[in-house]
Amino acid sequence: MSADLAQLVTSIAQRARAASLVLATTPTARKDAALLRLAELLPAASAELLAANAVDLAAAQANGLARHEIERLTLTPAKLDHLAESVRQVAALPDPVGENLEDWTRPNGLRIAKRRVPIGVIGIIYEARPNVTIDCAILCLKSGNAAILRGGKEIFHTNTAFAALITRALADTGLPADAVQLIPTTDRAALNTLLKLDTLIHCIIPRGGESLIRFVAQNSTIPVIKHYTGVCFVYVDKAADLAMAENILLNAKTQRPGVCNTAEQLLVHADIAPTALPRLASALIAKGVQLRVDSATALILAQAGVAHTPATPADYTAEFLDLILAVRIVASLDEAIATINRDSSGHTESIITDDAEAAARFQLAIDSAVVAWNASTRFNDGFEFGFGAEIGISTDRLHARGPMGLNELCSYKYILTGTGQVRA
Repeated sequence: MSADLAQLVTSIAQRARAASLVLATTPTARKDAALLRLAELLPAASAELLAANAVDLAAAQANGLARHEIERLTLTPAKLDHLAESVRQVAALPDPVGENLEDWTRPNGLRIAKRRVPIGVIGIIYEARPNVTIDCAILCLKSGNAAILRGGKEIFHTNTAFAALITRALADTGLPADAVQLIPTTDRAALNTLLKLDTLIHCIIPRGGESLIRFVAQNSTIPVIKHYTGVCFVYVDKAADLAMAENILLNAKTQRPGVCNTAEQLLVHADIAPTALPRLASALIAKGVQLRVDSATALILAQAGVAHTPATPADYTAEFLDLILAVRIVASLDEAIATINRDSSGHTESIITDDAEAAARFQLAIDSAVVAWNASTRFNDGFEFGFGAEIGISTDRLHARGPMGLNELCSYKYILTGTGQVRA
């Protein structure tokens, strides 16, 4: 690695650290002004953004990227409108910085407050997701953090165009331009340098495929918040409303099959399998879904004349990111819970049932970041949670879990107020 590249990355981190100290004390109104300015700039710059994206899409097609990968890369006017709305929503949210989480007074009169503060400098490493540049920038800005963004080569031109708009919005509202910086190269050596700057960067959040996340986790000296895969389950209980189950399952599997909160695994209670499976399978197949099934499911579907493919053991823990679904029959709620806790990635699971007691047990016992009852797995999303956007979906337990919004981008410190107390 060249000394010049290492110095470039180090300089970006140093400037980000300086900007973070300014942002930590920046009033809410000034942060919101920058966000609202960005929301104005996004639709106004649609032509240049779409032109930059077209360069990335042409390269992606020439390089033979898969359909779901190209779908993630693609920017549209509708997506730009959605991004602008996300920015406005984040601007409208309460500022978490400075909130007192707890406060109490000791017997000696010493007052102690636990107060929310920014983490500091956050590095976000991501692949082919153009929305991440905007989502991460706005969430970090609102929560008082400086952001260093390192996108993938597949989306480099789009990210560069977005970063220019963010810099303009910061400049127009008098905030440090270094508050949000894009690493201006996709050279892996730059990433290796970034991951070792633990005196300047306080948190790393990787967003992308499992190989990227594992590389970051294994090579970083900075704390990493991660999720490796989205192996999400839908369990159709014996007390399920089948019309509801069909509607939820189709949404969870087919709305956007290439994202981490799509359903990849289906469990059906044995008591309703003979009735439920032909109906659910036919609806899924009509939407182009290939079913990979266990032997018990295969027998039922064969008798009903419904197409299917025998599953391999690997299918039961797979994140397909495509119109493929693994299907199994379970004998009980307890077996469903045990199966999910063993085979899922701890991302998002859903139970479909009219039995409130069964739902309560499922939601208590399942060890995942988000556990839904009679709702699609697709709702594990910062925008859908009312966060405006998200910086990622964590399957870790420290310090954040699930969609990471403003509150999850903060730490805290203790504020002590005395009247001259000294320790005996």
